[in-house]
Amino acid sequence: MQGLTISKLAQEAGVNVETIRFYQRRGLLAEPDKPLRGIRRYGQADVARLLFIKAAQRIGFTLDEVAQLLQLDDGTQCSDARTIAERKLADVRKRLADLQRIEGVLTQLVGRCARRRGKVRCPLIDALQPPLAHDGA
Repeated sequence: MQGLTISKLAQEAGVNVETIRFYQRRGLLAEPDKPLRGIRRYGQADVARLLFIKAAQRIGFTLDEVAQLLQLDDGTQCSDARTIAERKLADVRKRLADLQRIEGVLTQLVGRCARRRGKVRCPLIDALQPPLAHDGA
């Protein structure tokens, strides 16, 4: 096989060409040499690498974390990869706790709105607005 052009690589990996170029600028994907008067060609390893990056992003890893994981790709440093994943898991659990707290507050506010009738100040808007400072005049 002669290899894939950047557009074919993008198609196989389900990304756009600019994403590939962005990953190359970030050092996540190598840019192959360009032959004299030729076109750069990519291989299946590049497709696999792009699919890895996208899969890692889908489960919440940042591109910096993906870069760290890619550096550990030789399989000998699984404990380092586990440490990165444990940090990510702790972050996800913290965000979940924050979201559960937010859900509770919003549930209460929506309930207050549902109980209010007539021309009264909206409890949701009232709860979100800071109290007005009284001037001394």
